[in-house]
Amino acid sequence: MQKKVVVIGASGHARVIADIIKRSNDEIIGFLDDNVEIQGRTIFDGKKVLGDTSEESVKKYVDCYFIIGIGSNRVRKIISEKYSNLKWYTAIHPNAVIGSNVSIGDGSVLMAGTVVNTGTKIGKHCIINTCSSIDHDNILEDYVHLSPGAHLAGTVKIGELTWICAGVTVINNISIGENNIIGAGATVIDNIEETNNTYVGVPVRKI
Repeated sequence: MQKKVVVIGASGHARVIADIIKRSNDEIIGFLDDNVEIQGRTIFDGKKVLGDTSEESVKKYVDCYFIIGIGSNRVRKIISEKYSNLKWYTAIHPNAVIGSNVSIGDGSVLMAGTVVNTGTKIGKHCIINTCSSIDHDNILEDYVHLSPGAHLAGTVKIGELTWICAGVTVINNISIGENNIIGAGATVIDNIEETNNTYVGVPVRKI
């Protein structure tokens, strides 16, 4: 049965998600965004910004599914907790490769070219971005963002709100704590137990 979906956010990331919804043969109703300059503007495939993200706007579409098209992990958490009673849409691109025994939380996004191997658990409202890969038996907690071209080897655990930037490589059997940033092109070869830090380099170091 075709689902009717409202996208929260109206940036480029939101339009990529809208494209996944379209390719999944579900219906995009429109977008909600707080930028007053784009209210009523057509954003993607004839669909417009229908209003802001206030409760008044959201309640007009309570019979629809929603997905958060915003890259910020923290903002996705705030919105999802504010509107915890909504029906959340999980967007999986038709060209994503999903192994057996994989679980994907509500509101998460898997973009084109992603590979997720068997036994992996992806939390809610995560972003698995273009051409990234997750090998077997990984655990990604809620609100994780795996950026384009990032690669996780087997049995990796990523803590809530952590951002793995573009081109990062994480070797097998690694654990990374919550709310960290792993900078673009970095390589992680040891556990990162601390939280709320930024790491860069090959191998990574805290900055």
